[in-house]
Amino acid sequence: MIDVTSVVRYAKAEHITCLCDEPLAPYTTFKIGGRAAVLVKPASEGQIAGLLRVCHAEGLPFYLIGNGSNLLISDDGIDGVVILLGHDFSQITLLDGHTLCCQAGASLSSVCRFALLHGLTGLEFAWGIPGSIGGAAYMNAGAYGGEMKDVMISCTHLDERGEAGSLSGDALELSYRHSAYSDRKDCITTVTLSLKEGEPAAIRARMDELMARRKAKQPLEFPSAGSTFRRPKGNYAAALIEQCGLKGVSVGDAMVSEKHSGFLVNTGHATCADMLALIRHVQKTVAEQTGYHLECEVRILP
Repeated sequence: MIDVTSVVRYAKAEHITCLCDEPLAPYTTFKIGGRAAVLVKPASEGQIAGLLRVCHAEGLPFYLIGNGSNLLISDDGIDGVVILLGHDFSQITLLDGHTLCCQAGASLSSVCRFALLHGLTGLEFAWGIPGSIGGAAYMNAGAYGGEMKDVMISCTHLDERGEAGSLSGDALELSYRHSAYSDRKDCITTVTLSLKEGEPAAIRARMDELMARRKAKQPLEFPSAGSTFRRPKGNYAAALIEQCGLKGVSVGDAMVSEKHSGFLVNTGHATCADMLALIRHVQKTVAEQTGYHLECEVRILP
């Protein structure tokens, strides 16, 4: 294990929640993963910057996680510093009549509820996506015809040295499940959204409609990371997987959902090794039978 004494010392001095040898499975929607050498939960941008500076000065590897909804963490855990941007860093502010500034740890569900409370429309597509706003910005999350690029106007961030910066407009490079941050190690700190005035009853009705569709079509009863594979050009991952007869196929407790074949689920005590083996089996089978290569959408750490 690496020596994380400097991070622990800094965290204690700054009153940052700091957990050593912390199990990571509870922090992911897959409920899979080993332990972190140290996990810290900063509550301000200054604390995040300080942690990044310590990691940079000591040459310590660090990993950023939010709600853990798109992560598959190794059974061996993470021999490094895990910086969790969650409830402690989740403030949402109404800047004017239709602009929201959200700290990166805010859950998408909480941002959707905030928008509804203030009669703002445009974010209904995100209702039910189990991620944080920072993670959604990082990967340009989307569903049901909407994407973050439709409402996101800027992000602030900290680089590996803890230096502040921002991106807006075209510089965000938003495309299918991709942003400029996908190719960088910056830590997104805030996300600014531009919404429109709407009727709360209509907004609520659309949110309810989309949640009903999720419950009807997705295996929400099992831990998963949502859609496991990116949509291949000209087709759909779920359709290809089903075409290849892979519904219900399992490795250990990792299984291709019988309800929605685009979801790989944890039916009990699946390990990272189980899930990776199943991912590879699905990719190999689909490639051999259809010629399509399915690219994994889930981030694998470390």
